[in-house]
Amino acid sequence: MSAKAPTAGMKRKAYEKELGKLQVELCQLQEWVKANNLRVIVLFEGRDAAGKGGTIKAITEKVSPRVFRVVALPAPSDREKTQLFLQRYMLHFPAAGEIVIFDRSWYNRAGVEYVMGFCTPAEHKRFLSLCPQMEKYVIEGGIILIKLWLEVGMDEQERRFRARIDDPLRQWKLSPMDTESYQRWYDYSRARDLMLKATNTKHAPWYIIRSNDKRRARLNCIAHLLKMIPHKRVKRAKVELPKRSDKGRYNDQTGLRGMKFVAERY
Repeated sequence: MSAKAPTAGMKRKAYEKELGKLQVELCQLQEWVKANNLRVIVLFEGRDAAGKGGTIKAITEKVSPRVFRVVALPAPSDREKTQLFLQRYMLHFPAAGEIVIFDRSWYNRAGVEYVMGFCTPAEHKRFLSLCPQMEKYVIEGGIILIKLWLEVGMDEQERRFRARIDDPLRQWKLSPMDTESYQRWYDYSRARDLMLKATNTKHAPWYIIRSNDKRRARLNCIAHLLKMIPHKRVKRAKVELPKRSDKGRYNDQTGLRGMKFVAERY
């Protein structure tokens, strides 16, 4: 990953114009996936505050949650800790006509679990060894697997963390685990590089998205997804509303009398 000079942030108006175009194509992709019974997994990984949540929101904002399913698993329960490591993730794998987006995935073992000591060095080594084999099995089973790493810089991560501290709309994004990861920047860098070296395979490569500029990162990510899943527009029959029948006509507001209505404050 070569160094790149910082660029000015993208203006909101230009961003929203381009996002609107890409979201139309995402809707077309959705119909193609349904029509062809495709199964797709998209993994989002990256440091805390890299912009994963905002990018996923931009992708899913205008599409059906029945096709684009977002999976963001909490820490494993005591029971899940006794299962095979990948078991709880595979429960959420797509059926025909679905795109499953993992907001963090089994790569937790290569990142936070390894850095924070939630797994042993032997478990970490075993994961890096077996993961490419598992992903090959998944792909050979007919699933399209796309792995995305959002790369945020040290200064930009700090700026985002500080912006969350006093913002009541974003304070929930800042957990004790986030602040711990903040001071372990270089530990996470080493863990990232070990992960990429071991799991950047020909059959399941990693794609790196620079995310210091959130808006550009979101657009680049969506454009890349659309390119990674070749699709065509599915022709749909034109929908026309039928004429409403007057049969059995009555005053349909009568049954609402005496009911509790929400105060119209706005």
